[in-house]
Amino acid sequence: MTGPTVVIIGAGIVGCALADELTARGWTDITVLDRGPLFVTGGSTSHTPGLVFRIDPSRTMTRLARYTAEKYARLGCYQAVGSLEVATTPERLAELHRRFGFGRSWGVASAIVDPAACAALFPMLDKSLVLGGLHVPEDGLIPAVRAAEIQAARAASHGARFIGNRRVDNVLSNNGRVAGVETADGDTFPADLVVECTGFWTAGRPLIPTVHQYVRTTAAGSSDALPILRHPDRDLYLRAHGDRLGIGSYRHEPGPADLDDLPGDGHPAMLPFAPEAFRQSWTAATELLPALRGTALDDAFNGVLAATADGFPVLGEGDSGPRGLWTAAAVPVAHSAGVAKALAEWIVDGTPGIDLRELDVNRFVDGQLAPAYIRRNLTAASAIVHPHAPPALRDLRIGPFHSRQAELGAVFGEAGGWERPLWYASNPPPDDAPARDEWSSRFASPIAGTEARAARRKVALFDLTAGTRVEVLGPMPGPPVGGLIRDAGLTVARPAEDRILAVGGPLDRVLLRRQAPSGVTVRDITGGTCGLGVWGPVADELVARLTGPVSGDVWEGRLGMVPVVMLRVPLAGEAGWEIYTEAGYGARLWDTIWAAGPEFGLVAAGQVALDGLRLEAGHRAGPPAGDRADPDRRLACLVLSEGGGAPTGGEPVYAGGFAVGYVTEAAYGWTVGAPVAYAWLPSALSGPGTMVEVGCFDSRLPATVSAEPLVRPGAAGDRRMVR
Repeated sequence: MTGPTVVIIGAGIVGCALADELTARGWTDITVLDRGPLFVTGGSTSHTPGLVFRIDPSRTMTRLARYTAEKYARLGCYQAVGSLEVATTPERLAELHRRFGFGRSWGVASAIVDPAACAALFPMLDKSLVLGGLHVPEDGLIPAVRAAEIQAARAASHGARFIGNRRVDNVLSNNGRVAGVETADGDTFPADLVVECTGFWTAGRPLIPTVHQYVRTTAAGSSDALPILRHPDRDLYLRAHGDRLGIGSYRHEPGPADLDDLPGDGHPAMLPFAPEAFRQSWTAATELLPALRGTALDDAFNGVLAATADGFPVLGEGDSGPRGLWTAAAVPVAHSAGVAKALAEWIVDGTPGIDLRELDVNRFVDGQLAPAYIRRNLTAASAIVHPHAPPALRDLRIGPFHSRQAELGAVFGEAGGWERPLWYASNPPPDDAPARDEWSSRFASPIAGTEARAARRKVALFDLTAGTRVEVLGPMPGPPVGGLIRDAGLTVARPAEDRILAVGGPLDRVLLRRQAPSGVTVRDITGGTCGLGVWGPVADELVARLTGPVSGDVWEGRLGMVPVVMLRVPLAGEAGWEIYTEAGYGARLWDTIWAAGPEFGLVAAGQVALDGLRLEAGHRAGPPAGDRADPDRRLACLVLSEGGGAPTGGEPVYAGGFAVGYVTEAAYGWTVGAPVAYAWLPSALSGPGTMVEVGCFDSRLPATVSAEPLVRPGAAGDRRMVR
């Protein structure tokens, strides 16, 4: 088996790893081209400090890092020196406890250690500044160029070829599919598939070049046995180079807007050092490690890396451009082999072995592809610096209800570039709102309790504009006219014989386009439409007052003067409708419903309330994509004891003192009066009544497995709680 002809652009560590993974699966007709010499090609691989940190809020990123470390250890190019992340503020120490919890969830061994233990692990530390640390023994270092060479040699032994000093200028296509590439010197390389592993050189993808400062000191008394040291309160990391220390800054700045401005020597990704920009970082380093005060900067540069708006890599086959053009970019060395393995599985088998949705190149909407958007969000993209920071750029997409919502005191969050209400300050908080910890208070408000109870007792109005809406025209398989299907967060409704309305996310849009048969048109209508959710015991009465009699799960007609398509989707666990119309009618739609609302007790409600209502009603996401076939595990609904803390997702679940699973999603349930979570647990522990604990920072919160749904619809004021 030789497989299709594949051209990989880029012979850095990701391109070499991908060639290795593809040839290991029998695809041997592989050509890897690079603009620079092999294998110090001049890209980011050539200057990376080679750090591997396994613990991440994302389970996917942790799994990619684990495979990377394990593979490179087998290949003899991984040094497991461990890592030590220190806290110098109480807030950071709390965050380290949270990261420790992620490690327990994802199966990564780690420990919270006191200042004395921190100093024992890294004797150069001034332990008087440190409140504690997170020690991960299996973290380590990769000599990136050496790892690339080893994998390239393995791939070449199976038939792959590597060619340096060949800059690819064009990707060739024919009838909407890639046909090969053309180099700067006019050579053509035919291909059935082309994979861009080009880092910050990648064009037309949602990433930009950024500048990462890195220095090496003169002799500092260090040794290669020291762990990697992270000082996130000052945006720093340090690693040993023998008796010298390397210091890197996470204060990333946007790189050159024009890549033609990069140096023309053999190291285009290494820019001249900017000492003034590093001054704060050097001061912080010498405070934490006083021994550095007797050293100087011996080697320093500004390294160019690729960055995305959300800090994740971009992987997959792009929805724009010809079919067969794949991308693996903005991939840290720590995840290189894991990404290559997952991408090879995706290319060869048609699906990756793990859930890559949060890394999918198609996850962004058009406005989020703009370099200006990515630059403005660069700070938030560096999770270690600001692990909870919202995107810096706001008001990218403003829906037609925005002015009405602002008048009601809406507190907005961001979803897919849209401004979306979280809660409304015009609504009073309930008198019995429980006390919340500082962490929970960052992302929620007791006002959500008033809004959730309004939806349970009367009726509430929610903004659904942030969802992706796709119109499918033509003979497409699906539900019958007037029917709908809802699965894995995607709703497919058929208002007319040759017209489907699908509501989901950006990746659903791509899936529908690729599944559409010949003669079918798939059109993203999100920007030209808007939506409201009206749910509650009297929602049907309110809507019928404005539409006249309605029936079925899909109804098309007029609400007042507004032409609408309405879908009966009980997302909040109550009767009601999702109501969609053209954006130009949006303000009128809101005003029409709002004007009729007082008689029915209508309240404007935000996303925080909806999340709690949704989970109480059992409308949760499915199990992780790579885990769905595991017969020994299932999603279980947990109700936590009220104790001030609340999980948000990713926290470990304990039974008998051992971590046995993790929280997939969570919210406060105002009907049940407690936090509600879904957790991926062993089947033996998923039966109703089973007692477990949820790790939340440095506490373990008692929880009970409960039958779902927790709440069933009923008459007004008569919600049936199933516990």
